[in-house]
Amino acid sequence: MSERVYRRRRPQQSELWKIINDHLETYLAEKGTTREEAKEKGEYYRYEVEEVLRKYLDCGNLAKGFARIKCEKCNKEYLLSFSCKGRWFCPSCHQKKVILFGEFMQEEVASYVPHRQYVFSLPIMLRHYFKHNKKLVSKLSRLAQESLEEYMRLVLKNPEGKIGMVVVIQTFGEYLNYHPHLHTIVADGLFLEDGSFYVMPQKDKKKLEQLFRLKVMRLLVGEGHLTREMANKLLKWRHSGFSVYQGGRIRRENKEALERLAQYVIRNPVHEEKIIYEAHTATVIYRSKYNQKIKGNFKVFKAHEFIEELSMHIPSKGSQMVRYYGYYSNKKRGMRKKTENTANEPNIKEAVGRRRVPAKKWRELIKKVWEVDPLICPYCKSNMRIISLIDDVAVIKKILTHLELSQDNDTQRSPPDNVP
Repeated sequence: MSERVYRRRRPQQSELWKIINDHLETYLAEKGTTREEAKEKGEYYRYEVEEVLRKYLDCGNLAKGFARIKCEKCNKEYLLSFSCKGRWFCPSCHQKKVILFGEFMQEEVASYVPHRQYVFSLPIMLRHYFKHNKKLVSKLSRLAQESLEEYMRLVLKNPEGKIGMVVVIQTFGEYLNYHPHLHTIVADGLFLEDGSFYVMPQKDKKKLEQLFRLKVMRLLVGEGHLTREMANKLLKWRHSGFSVYQGGRIRRENKEALERLAQYVIRNPVHEEKIIYEAHTATVIYRSKYNQKIKGNFKVFKAHEFIEELSMHIPSKGSQMVRYYGYYSNKKRGMRKKTENTANEPNIKEAVGRRRVPAKKWRELIKKVWEVDPLICPYCKSNMRIISLIDDVAVIKKILTHLELSQDNDTQRSPPDNVP
């Protein structure tokens, strides 16, 4: 019977890596490599886009550094390349964030109460106002929280109740088009100061949608993006384009479902399995579910256009894509944790400084995602350990030359996926 073993990932074999590697320079030349050049071309320049894309090309590249991992029994070794740690772009690196966020939600944030997902969406004609304005997106997130809290207070007839809400800002649509919307995980009811919780009854969400629409219109008028006359005209439309999706209730004991939902709402914009790259024509086919508007289940891009679509969803530095409100806010959680520590720990400073959930190490993350242990020797099944971290260029070159490995982006000989 065969047993699965860890095999180092090879991003250079992915379609996404090939696209970025082949066409990044063309894309940057068209956009302009400085703010001044981009301004002359009428483009919007964000320096972090180039930084993220270049780091992604080096993700998993042995020539940029690696760890040496050695078996304690048979002395077999393999090299583990460093990652780019790219969030919201690199599919592999972002997956770590997805796993950690799922565990953090169900272990640190969510109370032992029912939860529900809400998704707040905008009409197409208003989305461009938010495209390069992160302050406006931040205000949109707050409006969703205010709308839902007001709606719950009205239904439960409890003006003092506090919502427990986590908002994840997503910017991508089905075919990577710019589509700002808010995925939220919400305690299905309201918290009171005494710790009691009132569960929401099943109600029509139409009033919630109307409340959210009114608040967004007021925001855009106040920011000078819409005139009052235009806003009043849009408010009279029968089909406004605003949407609030309400998911099914997650029972309080169903922690696995809550964790899966948390992982879903923070998923990466890039889905590698959807990409087909035709290198000889510099064409990218992006497949997805059937779309009624385009009458198909795929969209065709030129390679540099595809990179442009992807770059729209790379957050600016300092952008908070996940926000915590009400009973789940960082402040409230910190106050509750401090109270718990005061009651249970004699040394308060030590208790407050200690993490309740320890940081997940690379080994545990690999085991959870792939159900395989990267520190078990594929040959003798003994324990392996990291014996050194190599980042000196001269040492890297010497080791790779000795092992007859490429100095660029070649792959390393490693054990097969299954060994007898």
